[in-house]
Parts: sequence; C-alpha cells; structure tokens
Amino acid sequence: MLGRRDVPQIGAVVAGSTPLMPYVVVDGAGAGVDVVNRYLRDRMLGDVSPLTCRSYGYDLLRWFRLLWLLWLLWLLEVDWGEATEAETAVMVGWLRNAGNPQRTRRPGSPQPGSVNVRTGKPEPGAGYAPATIAHVLTVVSGFYDFHMHFGGGPLLNPLPQNTSRRAVLSHRSPLEDPRPHRRARLRPKLARRMVRSIPDGLFEELFAQMRSDRDRALLAFYVSSGARASELLGLRMDDIDWPGKKIHVISKGSRLREAIPASPYAFVYLACYLGKAGPPQDGTPVWRALRGPERPLTYSAMRQVLERANALLSTNWTLHDLRHDGGQARGGSGRHARRDPDDHAARAPDHHPAVYDAEAG
Repeated sequence: MLGRRDVPQIGAVVAGSTPLMPYVVVDGAGAGVDVVNRYLRDRMLGDVSPLTCRSYGYDLLRWFRLLWLLWLLWLLEVDWGEATEAETAVMVGWLRNAGNPQRTRRPGSPQPGSVNVRTGKPEPGAGYAPATIAHVLTVVSGFYDFHMHFGGGPLLNPLPQNTSRRAVLSHRSPLEDPRPHRRARLRPKLARRMVRSIPDGLFEELFAQMRSDRDRALLAFYVSSGARASELLGLRMDDIDWPGKKIHVISKGSRLREAIPASPYAFVYLACYLGKAGPPQDGTPVWRALRGPERPLTYSAMRQVLERANALLSTNWTLHDLRHDGGQARGGSGRHARRDPDDHAARAPDHHPAVYDAEAG
C-alpha cells in the first residue's frame, strides 16, 4: 500500500485478432484473461473506440496484477470474484505512493512537480496523477457492474459507490452549472482543469525553433485548427481542401470525418514542405520522417521535436497545449472552439520567404 514493492509485470495487453476485439488482456502464460476480455468485448459492442478498449485493458491489468501480487505475498489466492474494499484500498494506496515508470526522467531534468518559471506550468509528478487513479477506479467498478449484471462476480461491488453523485447528476440539465456532491470513498480529489494558452511572445519563440517547413506547418496547423495530435498526424493528401483552407480529420470521439478550418499560413508551410519532400505515396500520411527510409511521422517523433525546442527555450510546452491554445481564442476548449484562421494570422511568423511569395501572388 505504501508503494515500496513493485507490482510484478505479469501479463500484457496485446492486439486482438478481430475488429470486435482490437485488444485483449493475457496472463503471464500468454493465455487470455476471459473475464476481462468478455467485458472489453461488451464495451466494443457499446461502440467505444479501439483506443478506449486498450486503455480499459491496461487499467484492468493493473487490478489483476495487484491480485496476483497479493497471492505471491500472502500465499493466499485472491480470486477476482472474491475481492473486497480491502483490496481496492491496497490498490489506491499503491497508486498514490508508487512511482510511475512512464515518468522516468533524464539526469538534469526539472524536479517532478516543480513549476516552470517561463510557462507557469507544473512539471508532471513522479507518481500516478489523481485523474489516472480515478480512471482506474471507474473502469474496475464498471467491470464488476458488468459481471454482477449477469450474475457473476461478488455480491457487492468492491469499489465504493457514490449514491449522492448519481442522485445529483440524474436530472441535471447540460445547461446548468455543475452541482457539488461528495466524493466516494477512496476517490482522489480532482482539480478543476484550466484552459491553457501560449502567450504570443512565447509562441513566436517556439515557432522560431522549428527547423523545417514540416515542423512549421505542423505547429501552425496545431495552433490554428485545434486538432488532436493523432488526428493531424493521420492527415492524407485527399484530406486537404486547398481552396477552402480546411483539413478533414477522423475525430477521436465520433470517429467521423470532419472538416475544420486552419490558418492560411499553415497551408503555405505545408506547400513548402511538400515542394521539397514530394507528395506521399497513395493512402499514406502527409507527414513523414525527414531522415532515413520514408516512413510516417509518429507521435513520439513529433513530441521529440517539441522537447528539443523546450530544451533550448527552458519551457515545457506540450502538443496538448497547442490544442488548448486553439480553443482559447474562441472562448472555450475542445472541438467546438477552434481557433479562427484569421485570429491565427497574427500568431504565424511571416519571416519565411514563401509567405512573402504567397502574399505577393
């Protein structure tokens, strides 16, 4: 519970073999964990995205790894169907105290949780974020609700339930302000998220650190369209509406093809990039690696571009900050608050020769 012992890395989330099961959870022997995979299949029947299925799989794998660890420590098998609030408390205690392996930092990196003096943003903590803990609890609770609905599992959900929250939200209009309610036991306190934006001066500095037309185009598209990182990286040639200055992306939520406006400057930099790199092969993404064999630009590679600029500027901007910045200009956040391309014109540095050529033409 104090996070002093590592949970054994038993089992994994692997790709499935059918569209209905894009990801499955397997145990240490490579055999599928049937009770988990049945729940994931039910979620897919409810039309969740494959990435949601993958996220749920990892959350449930954490829970089962904990149950397997308790068996190793106590030599007493804790069956998933006999789990109680005691096991839930152990999991929450471990998540609150253990280090997050994905937050491992290089020597010389800022201290976890420290605030960047230039951006005002805190660095990620060394452990699991409260939102991650809350997500795990929600997924595990839904897992037990599913099996209890069909007569399996324990008589009571081992995750503490919050009846007051359900009562408050049951008849709430979307137009009403959120009503206060008590948290369920073991639930972490979640801070209200503030919409972030990048000040104009710092954005100019960040843009100046982009080394290629590809990176300049990507940054301009991110900040003007408000598209998610994965949505924009999957852009193909037939997704670009050059006359209308729009791009078509597959929404992460609805998984529908949507047209969103972007800055004219973004299309100028995109044209410069394609003029040098050439058009991509049919059916492949527009954004490609600049070195080595031709291959699509990955999220990790794009994040490295931003981290390199952050190291030079002593900042800690993320790709998600660019999306927030796109929503801030319209007084909100998310897909319905895209930055107006005309608003972005003042943000896009015009020192590139192609910008002068485009304006002159």
